This record gives sequence, structure tokens and C-alpha cells, in this order.
Amino acid sequence: MPSNGSDQRETAQLLGIAVVGCLSTLTLIDIAVASNAAVGLSDASSETLVVPQWLYLATGGAVIGASALLASVVTDRNFIRSVHEWRKPFSMELPLRQGAIYLARFIGVAGLAIVIYRGFVGPQVPTANAAVILVFAGVRAGLTMVVYLVGNVWPALNPWRTIAEVLPNLGRPYPTRLGRWPAVAGLLALVWLETVTPVNKEPALLATAICAYSVLTLIGALIYTPESWFSNADPLSVTFRFYGAVGPFRWIDGGITLRPHGFDLPKSGLVSRAADIAFIVALIWELTFSGFVTTTTGVEFVKAAVGTGVPPLVVYGLLFVGGYALFLGAFWLAARFARKTGETYLTPRTLAVRFAPPLLAIAAGYHLAHYFGFFVSLLPSFVTSVVTPFSPPANPLVLTLPGWFGGLTIAFILVGHILAVWLAHAEAYAAFPSRLQAIRSQYPFVLVMIAYTIISLWLISLQTATPAFVS
Repeated sequence: MPSNGSDQRETAQLLGIAVVGCLSTLTLIDIAVASNAAVGLSDASSETLVVPQWLYLATGGAVIGASALLASVVTDRNFIRSVHEWRKPFSMELPLRQGAIYLARFIGVAGLAIVIYRGFVGPQVPTANAAVILVFAGVRAGLTMVVYLVGNVWPALNPWRTIAEVLPNLGRPYPTRLGRWPAVAGLLALVWLETVTPVNKEPALLATAICAYSVLTLIGALIYTPESWFSNADPLSVTFRFYGAVGPFRWIDGGITLRPHGFDLPKSGLVSRAADIAFIVALIWELTFSGFVTTTTGVEFVKAAVGTGVPPLVVYGLLFVGGYALFLGAFWLAARFARKTGETYLTPRTLAVRFAPPLLAIAAGYHLAHYFGFFVSLLPSFVTSVVTPFSPPANPLVLTLPGWFGGLTIAFILVGHILAVWLAHAEAYAAFPSRLQAIRSQYPFVLVMIAYTIISLWLISLQTATPAFVS
């Protein structure tokens, strides 16, 4: 059994690798489709989708009404249980499954090599560089949507895991007390740096960051093990794992099982510690923060704060940290109130662990609202980058989105919210024997979900703008 000094050195080493890796590779988890760091493609897809005020207000009312309906009316336990137990298995022959995995691994490693190579030697124009388009339009937008709309294919595609698994590792035990806190810190660091640096606009800098990420990620995976590193410390892998829990398809017993979106979440065991809750809230906050600072209201707020004499980076930092603390604090406060409204002896921590997974549905809906139009507008450039990554077009084609796309963004947020409320409803009935307890216990959590959703709807109703004081 290792000594305390050895354990502390391992912890410091792990945190060092995680933090340095995250600071060096913010480009691998881009956040806002309309931000200054919008993949360096903001000029190509910066058209604002105007949301009519009547539609925004009507949707806000629908959110509250749907929440109240699901939380109070659907009380038949047998119905809830039968819905959540439905599944459709599909068999898949082992050779076919292995072939698909090998193909995915090849695509992942080849894609990494192409991104690094084209980032350095390709045209240093974001809209014409395959590296920028593949990383942000392909991975950050398209692949993430595939993960929560279909299933998590990242473990097979992950090039760093493929490389790490064929190399010998030291096999040191991962410090269990850290849980996923390194991934939480990494995600927040990536969001912060993405907001205040222009790295996403420079292909060579993107390639440099990916090289740094590759080295540091492999070091972490080889000091510990690929399984422990990518399950706990790597923010990109943890992001896909959490989003993948919303997807309908799962690999089970050599086959594929289909279930409705998110219905695996209540019994998935995905969330067991405070770090897991913090990571889920960070997935919601990352889009909220980036969405706010890239609106005219956000720009005016930052300029007004800077006008009082506060340095711009301090303003952004206070807004970033303070906003995340409010989002996370609101959820923990809901857990405390739920203990009282539900009249239960379950601790607030237990309730928070139980009711945190449904928030992933809200995060997925918000991500889809932000990135669907962005991905569609850049789809021609993405296809060109995949087919001919070494021959960029002289005039990249960008699609112009019709006005009704604004309605889609609202629909995505609304559907994510309704799914989250339903999942919380099902969890409440699984946790409490009394119907009255089940109904009352979820009220505080539903109120927090409504708050998150209303903020999201408000942000997409605002005009977009370039963040203030950011180069």
C-alpha cells in the first residue's frame, strides 16, 4: 500500500498532467457556435437567426406548462415502469462488430494525422483549412450530435486511446478520491481559454495545441492506464461518455439495444459523486457562458463593467466563475429543498446524485440548438474536407439557413427540457414509495430545470456579436 507521500505525489502528478493538457488543448472542445472563437469560421456562418418574440414567450409558457403536467399528472407507476423497460435488441455478428471497431480506430488515427499535417502545411485560412473544419465542424459539432442522437462511438474513434492501448503502461492506480474532478477542471479551463484566445482561428496554432494534447494525454494514459485515464481525467472522453448516455443505442452482450433517448439514465449509475454532478452542470454552463458573451447584451455588459476600471480578463473571469457557481449552487440548493418538500431522510447528496442525470437531456438539447444550424451551414465544407483534405476549394461553399431554423433551435431546447423533466419524474417514482413524496420531491429540481431552459431561450432570442476586448 503506497505511503501518504507517494499518494500525494501521484495526485499532484495527475493534476499537473490534466491541467497542463487542458490549458494546451482548448481547441479540442470548442464551445460556442457564434462566438469570436467560432472555429475561425464565424465570418462564414455568422448569420443571426431571428426568433420572433411571440414564439419565444409562447415557448417559455409551454416549458412551464409541460413541466407542471409531467410532474403532477402522470402518476401511474406501472405505466412509467413499462415505458422505461421497453427495449429492442439487435444481434450483430462478432466479425462485423470487430470490423467496425477496427475501421473506426483507423479513421480516428488517420484523422488525427491529417488534422496535424494540414494544420501546419495547409492554407492558414480557417474556412479553407481541413484541420479547422474537421475539428470544429466535424468533431465538436457533428460528432457530438451523433453521440447524443445515436450513441457514443468515441471510444472506438479516440486516436489517443488506440495508440495508448498498444503501448506498455506503468499501471499506477488512479487516485479514486479525485474522481472526475480533473475532467471538470479541464472542461472549464478549455472553455475559458477558448473564450479569451484566438487559437481557433489559426490552423498552425490548432495543430500545435493538438500535438501538445497528444503528448500529455498519452503520458497520463501510460502512467496510469488508458481505461482509468479516459474514464476520469480526459475532458473530451468524459464529455462524449456523458452525452452518449442520452443516445438510444447501446452495445450489450455483443449486440445493439435500442431504447428511447435518455431512458437508460435513471439506472445507468453514470453519476455517483459530486464531481460527476459538477461536470454535468459544466456542460450546461459552458454553452450558456459562451452564448451570453457573444450576444449584444453580453457585449454591452462586459463593456460597462470594463468602463468602471476593471480589466477585461477580470470581468470575463468573474462572470465565468460566478455564473458557474450560481448554476451549480442552484442545483445543490434544489437538492436541499427536495429533502424538505419530499419529506425524506435521504441526504441532499443522495438526491442530487439521483436527479443530476436528467440534466444531460437539457445539455444535449442546448448543444443541438447551438450547433445544428452551424453544422448544416458548413456541411459542404466538411464533406469536401473529408473527401479531399489535401485539396482545399478556392471558394468554400457555405449554405444560407432559412428563417424557420430559428424555430428549430427553440424546439430543440424545449424537447431537451421535456425529456429531462420526464426522466426526473421517473427517477422520483423509483426513489420514493409514496406518490405524494415522488411528486413533491421533484418540484425544486423542475424549477431549476425551468430556470436553465428559460435562460437558454432568452440567449437564442438575442442578436449575436463579437465578444468585447477579445482579439
